[in-house]
Amino acid sequence: MIWAITGLALAEEPPDRTSSHTPTGLASNLLEAVSTIKQRAEAQTGTNSIELADAILNRRQEIEWNRYLKTALHLPDWTDLGLEQRTRLESYDHPWRASQAIGNGQTDTQILLRSRVRFGLGGNGPVRFLFEGQDSRSFLNGDPGDFRDTTTVDEFDILQLFGSLTLNNVFREGLRTDVHFGRMTMDVGKRRLIGRNAFRNTVNSFDGFHWQISQGKTWRFRAFLLEPVVRDDVRLDTQNDKSLFWGTYFESHHFPWFQIDAYYLGLNDRRVANVTNHRTYSTFGGRLYKDPKPRELDYEIESSWQIGTSGLIDHFAHFHHLDLGYTFKLPWTPRLVFHYDYASGDRRPDDSQDEGFDTLFGSRRFEYEPTSLWGPFSRTNLNSPGWRLIVTPAPGWILQVKHRVWYLAQSRDFFGSSGLRDPTGNAGTSLGHDVDLQAQWALNANLDFDVGYVHWFKGSYFDSPAIIAQMPPGGSKDSDYFYVSMRVRI
Repeated sequence: MIWAITGLALAEEPPDRTSSHTPTGLASNLLEAVSTIKQRAEAQTGTNSIELADAILNRRQEIEWNRYLKTALHLPDWTDLGLEQRTRLESYDHPWRASQAIGNGQTDTQILLRSRVRFGLGGNGPVRFLFEGQDSRSFLNGDPGDFRDTTTVDEFDILQLFGSLTLNNVFREGLRTDVHFGRMTMDVGKRRLIGRNAFRNTVNSFDGFHWQISQGKTWRFRAFLLEPVVRDDVRLDTQNDKSLFWGTYFESHHFPWFQIDAYYLGLNDRRVANVTNHRTYSTFGGRLYKDPKPRELDYEIESSWQIGTSGLIDHFAHFHHLDLGYTFKLPWTPRLVFHYDYASGDRRPDDSQDEGFDTLFGSRRFEYEPTSLWGPFSRTNLNSPGWRLIVTPAPGWILQVKHRVWYLAQSRDFFGSSGLRDPTGNAGTSLGHDVDLQAQWALNANLDFDVGYVHWFKGSYFDSPAIIAQMPPGGSKDSDYFYVSMRVRI
């Protein structure tokens, strides 16, 4: 039904009734009805003027599209109804994760589906309500060694369920404040530490309280106290009162060439009985940046510092990111960006201090590589320079090529979440380099396509006998990853 409605809604205008291919009366009436629905949906205030209940929490491109279904059902403006479905085929060879050794190094190919329904009440009123359900599942994942966890599968669950209160012109100073209470997803800052996952098949969500106060687009302050939702692949997700996440985040846009973010994030995770897996962190950080503009240099600098305890030992870690970019005023508006990331690793795993940076609830695809079945690199024990070229050859099109060189920050610590580690450090730090190609085409806000390919030239780290012994057969060979996806929203 979704496919049929969307296909008609995106079709060209109905053919001339005088042509030899004039549709039957029923088909003609249906095409006219769909055309009317499309025009009404694109003109309705529900997309542009009526703010969605989670617009303060999340990036708008992830939640805003023309609500064709809502318009077809003649629902009032103060409601929100939308459906979304994404289908993606993924495949990669020469797996490297220690947990995949049982698969004997076979190529892993899967089809991942992510379906959502959202229903909201309140429109632009001060009190609003939102329910968003999500079903994430994967097919062709039953062979030994196939990758599967709660980042790919989370069937029939509640992604968001909250009420909100919005007040404008607070203290008669033009201030706006919002309160959200319930289950929610969040995009914070550049999304390196807190993000509503876009590429991944499942999404981080939280139960609790969020508050923000702002003055237009000049500045914003956010504070929250949350329990991270514990995902389960087949049962309903739950919260756990032994895991708390809280923080404050301030954004200043007073100067376009020197925009500032500053934040504090706290985590107390004591869900498991084994005290060595407990995490109690305080993360302090800041971000300076200038948005890209034609014929201008742009930049972004972010640094984060973590202190606390990891299990029974002290924790001290840090992360740093640098972007330098330039947008050329040429056909296709090319933008060239140079990246550098450093995330600390544990120098001496056998001492009384842990130094591996914890990326908390951040997203990675926009900066590193595709996640989902792939995703070898994360913001821990990492040292990586690289560059990226982005072009827009036509409206709705974005093409990117990215090249990065990957090293471990510390040779004796784990390589990301792969399970690979050489406690002696003799394997070195060279993880290799990759070429990442991506093409995105958005026909409009309701239909888009995404295709990508990565070739990972593995480094000398994977030639070490100590590392080879932990991987599936062939894991030291270069890996190729490919995906193609389509997303439909009505």
